[in-house]
Amino acid sequence: MCLGRGQTMGLVHCIVNPASRDFLCAKMWPKLLTKIIASGYQVETHMTERVGHGGHLAYEIRQKWETAQQGGESEGKPPLVVAVGGDGIVHEIASALRGSDIVLGQLPYGSGNDYCIAHNIPRFDLDKAIEIIKNGTDRRCGAWRLEGVPCPKEGDYPAPESNVWDGEPTRDGNVVRWSFLEADCGITSDIGRAKLRRAKWIKGAKKYTYLGVTTIPLWKRRKVEVTIDDGKPEIRDFTLISVTAAETFGGGYKINPGMNPVKKNGLLIFAPRLSRIAMLSLMGPIQKGKHIGKWGITQTPASKLNLRCVSPNGEPSDSSTKITSYLNIDGEPVLQLPAKLEWQLDQITVRGANQVDWQ
Repeated sequence: MCLGRGQTMGLVHCIVNPASRDFLCAKMWPKLLTKIIASGYQVETHMTERVGHGGHLAYEIRQKWETAQQGGESEGKPPLVVAVGGDGIVHEIASALRGSDIVLGQLPYGSGNDYCIAHNIPRFDLDKAIEIIKNGTDRRCGAWRLEGVPCPKEGDYPAPESNVWDGEPTRDGNVVRWSFLEADCGITSDIGRAKLRRAKWIKGAKKYTYLGVTTIPLWKRRKVEVTIDDGKPEIRDFTLISVTAAETFGGGYKINPGMNPVKKNGLLIFAPRLSRIAMLSLMGPIQKGKHIGKWGITQTPASKLNLRCVSPNGEPSDSSTKITSYLNIDGEPVLQLPAKLEWQLDQITVRGANQVDWQ
């Protein structure tokens, strides 16, 4: 749903992840700040200091706005909060703003910047990205609600904790998260988990190539019980399960062709048990969106998913089994099965280009 253009200049809150793009974002920020001020905005800068800090900063801005509204002290126009960095900081800020009228803008300075791709924000032209912040179109977008078992701490990466802005879980011990880009379970989530303990010295896309080549040969086969919407549960041998809020992830890989942030129903990508050669060969077809139908990979309408572990003797379980299946959410392996996923519309206002491919 389009809400019009953001023409009036004023205060903009910029939440900056200085660690984005191997800390180049911190070096670039003074130049970006000068450009934003030159465009007519007053800028309040908020620098993140740790994983998850962006959500806390965004929620503080939200609380001040909502308190001012309740006290009749606001002018009635929601503030603009701009995520400066990659998809990780976008996820943190979007999670904290979700359910409010506050507008999320983006200045891409990460590795993938797929949320910018979804909203037709240039990833490599910051002047045009600033112009969209100034004169772009606001749209109400959907997101996936995910609830599952929290992953344990891994190295210096903390175990996820419940956030007040994510809402309460329906089961004790679970954690709720929201996905604005992509969530996956299977070989890709194991590769994502591996990055927390291996190959930290490798930068950019080469890291994931190395992790993929070294993880796939040792990956343990597994099964999962899948319930789609209100259908019957099915036990399936699987390699990959993925849902998205847009077409691309991983820096432009067209994982879920036809999906967009305002689509009424979700789309499920399911890859059955694949050979290790097929796993290693997946990246090329996925990059072009040509993987549907290859090796038995399917794309199915699905707005609700219930994923349960399957024990070695073939019994579905509401507890984790010996083989842990992680759940990546917007690139971070924070949950594990069993888990529930649900596509929900009208969750957040995002400022993007005036024209997008999917509308």
